[in-house]
Amino acid sequence: MTADLSSGARLCAVHLDLKGLPPTDDRLITLLDVFKHAGYNTVLVEWEDAFPWTVDKRLRSPTAYSKDTVSRFVDRSDQLGLKLIPLVQCLGHMETPLNLPEYAHLREVPDSCSDLNPLANGARQLIQAMVDDVLTLMPGVKHFHLGGDESWAFATHPDTRAYAEQHGKDRLYLQHVEPLLDNLNAQDIRPLLWHDMMIQWDDAALKAMGAKADIVVWGYEGHPDEADHHFNTRYIHHFHRLGVPLWAAGAFKGADTDRGMSSDFPNPKERLRNARAWMELDQRFNFSGLISTGWSRWATHSVQTEPIDGALDTLIQVGQTFQGGGSNDTPDKLLIKMGEHERWKRCSEALRLLASARQKAWSNLQILRENDAIDNLRPKRCGSRIRTITLDWIDNSFSQLQAASNDVRASLQGLVADCWIDEYLHTRVQPLRDELDTINRGKTVR
Repeated sequence: MTADLSSGARLCAVHLDLKGLPPTDDRLITLLDVFKHAGYNTVLVEWEDAFPWTVDKRLRSPTAYSKDTVSRFVDRSDQLGLKLIPLVQCLGHMETPLNLPEYAHLREVPDSCSDLNPLANGARQLIQAMVDDVLTLMPGVKHFHLGGDESWAFATHPDTRAYAEQHGKDRLYLQHVEPLLDNLNAQDIRPLLWHDMMIQWDDAALKAMGAKADIVVWGYEGHPDEADHHFNTRYIHHFHRLGVPLWAAGAFKGADTDRGMSSDFPNPKERLRNARAWMELDQRFNFSGLISTGWSRWATHSVQTEPIDGALDTLIQVGQTFQGGGSNDTPDKLLIKMGEHERWKRCSEALRLLASARQKAWSNLQILRENDAIDNLRPKRCGSRIRTITLDWIDNSFSQLQAASNDVRASLQGLVADCWIDEYLHTRVQPLRDELDTINRGKTVR
């Protein structure tokens, strides 16, 4: 069993990552219309702490959606002909539950809430309860993504390490997820899992996985033929040779490593280069589905990145690429047709101003640090006006930063709750203020 092609079209999914900058209730619903007009036929929704969990209400963020809002989301998706694929993490990126002291015994590493210990008593039961919670409000889905990626501490607990040494890491992984896969398959739901934890598996383990789930190969930098990482084409070829059903995932935002996890807007050139690379590989491997991921945090506890409303143009461009470039409309034309152009343009311009102001402020602070270092090394230089001039530059850049922050706040008003806008801007502005305070207190670098 591979992708559900009953609609006559391959599944082309846009990823809605709700663990950072979650849209307001109304914006959550209207984004579905944006996705539809952009050419996507599927939404991969990563609820995280935005879901109205009943398994443990403490998993909800302060702005978690109500059951009614989730139902509206499901109903509107159905009206638009959009398929839904929920995502619940099963191994890595487990901060949302494992951050709570009551679940600390389920951690792979005692002082880290990132990774689940798959052998801990109650670990799989927690995941199953979360899956069941989501399915209660999303009945009728045909796919369910269980994550399973980037479990950096996998098999480091004494129990899991001993198991892996005896049976192999692939069997440790399988013994954890197979009952979850079986439960979904019994409901006629095809599971999905990210591929990166499986690249060293033996053939038997990969075939066992492929019999019960589709694997999503993902990579966001350049072309897999040239990659030094987990998504090099040789791994994809290995999966394909064994008959493992494969999807592919690029990204429309939140994935430019050269800009860092606090980037304010995506790099369209790199996003499109990567999307085209996946389409080239599609000619070789005939992927069952394609996913355009849109990360709002690199990890649950990292800073928020790249608001979706400032990246709608890239979302459209990647979607058009994954659809074979069939649309004659430019992103601008499509956004105008949707009634989204003015809002997107305002948000995009505000975010670019913010990024520029941040860069300028950091650059000026670096100059101040370097000149203070010279003054410290050669005290006779003290009294130079260079420091005064540099401080004037910093004051100016901070004024620009404040103005840009105000623009960003105004552009996101009504699209994102105030508390998340506050967090987003705080992480951009406060480190600069802290650095200036530190410089002025010490006025030296030792």
